[in-house]
Amino acid sequence: MTSSTAADHSRESVPRTYPSRAAVGGWILFDWAAQPYFTLITTFIFAPYFATYVAPDPATGQSLWGFATAASGLLIALASPILGAVADASGRRKPWIAVFGAMLVIGSSLMWFGRPGDAGVILPLLIAYAIATIGVEFATVFNNAMMPNLVPPEKIGRLSGTGWATGYVGGILSLILVLGFLAANPQTGKTLIGVTPLFGLDAASHEGDRITGPLTGLWFMVFVLPMFLLTPDFPAKLSVKAAVGEGLRELRETLRDLPQRRSLASFLLANMIYTDGLVSLFAFGGIYATGTFGWGTIQIGSFGVILAIAATFGAFIGGRLDDALGSKRVIAGSIVLLLIAISGILLIDPSHILFVEVTPPQPGGALFAAPAERAYLLLGCLIGIAGGPLQAASRTLLIRIAPRDRIAQYFGLFALTGKVTSFVGPLLIATVTAITASQKAGMAVLVLFFVGGLALLTRVRN
Repeated sequence: MTSSTAADHSRESVPRTYPSRAAVGGWILFDWAAQPYFTLITTFIFAPYFATYVAPDPATGQSLWGFATAASGLLIALASPILGAVADASGRRKPWIAVFGAMLVIGSSLMWFGRPGDAGVILPLLIAYAIATIGVEFATVFNNAMMPNLVPPEKIGRLSGTGWATGYVGGILSLILVLGFLAANPQTGKTLIGVTPLFGLDAASHEGDRITGPLTGLWFMVFVLPMFLLTPDFPAKLSVKAAVGEGLRELRETLRDLPQRRSLASFLLANMIYTDGLVSLFAFGGIYATGTFGWGTIQIGSFGVILAIAATFGAFIGGRLDDALGSKRVIAGSIVLLLIAISGILLIDPSHILFVEVTPPQPGGALFAAPAERAYLLLGCLIGIAGGPLQAASRTLLIRIAPRDRIAQYFGLFALTGKVTSFVGPLLIATVTAITASQKAGMAVLVLFFVGGLALLTRVRN
């Protein structure tokens, strides 16, 4: 045995130490801190408020919000691999999270000034939204890159799943807080549970909807602190200036070597395709339900809470299955469940379930009282159960197959594949729907995304 081999063997024989449970818990709370941005701002509260009350009309509002989303998404897609490479070269993660977290806080807090019917705030509001979106997405890239140093490889799936589940719980609680105690119906002045909004928030000027911006910023600042205080960072290796040059050089090498890493390349391509399908499914699921059953805000909001609860349990259990069965199997199983759910949704209308005639919803009826509505709700829960593990296991699989010394860089590429074609799913759904005048035909396009992603996944070695 040569001296170098003996030295390598000696280093490998020394058991590696990992941070304390408190450090791991601090990292997990990042998902809790960041999730309300997606729940409150981009999905259930502020985005619909902007389209309905700030913009001149809902169609214009939807298009303006979509353009801002596309612009920020393009920048995120292009810059994520570069920033990941720089972070790997510098060795530090927390300074980047702090900078981009500040962008999230500032951008989201400015949304308070989005007064209804004020055309002068539209452009500043969209800029604030783009800033906040860029901040939360980039901060997530660097937070993900901390994972391999927190727990042993055999526990990485549990860590990812627990983080994702914790994030969903944070999103659920923030949504319940807003709907139950802050946002009121302008006609009645009461919240969803029938009480006057806290802090004297004015229902007529939609202060309950607008407060979601500052609330999101404050929530992030409070709950991200444990990560900064308890979770260890990498030691600094290079100055920022030197890291930029070194990071760009490493990124060029990575992109040049990626075709030789066929398994990793296949996974990144598969992730791009099935993530498009999942994002589109979440984005259009509520719209499809509105068109099919005529659901309003209360039904859609309740549907969102139930779906998020299902996703929480799915991510938590999926993380343990990840460690027991492997990330690839969890991803494949999740995609199969999503295909079953989509197929079921396409076979449901107000008076039919799987070709069986049922009693349609009655005007003024109880919440989710009709059989078809309950079936849709059940399939929505299946989507939530599968969606959480799909996302959690995807980042775990990347950690397991990517070079350890370039993990932030590959998380940048991971973010790139999750964003660069994110417009394709909605575009295809919109196009097919317009051509056929059928929401079912538009939603059926999603089957292709999951089948294609599953086919590419078979080429990945876990």
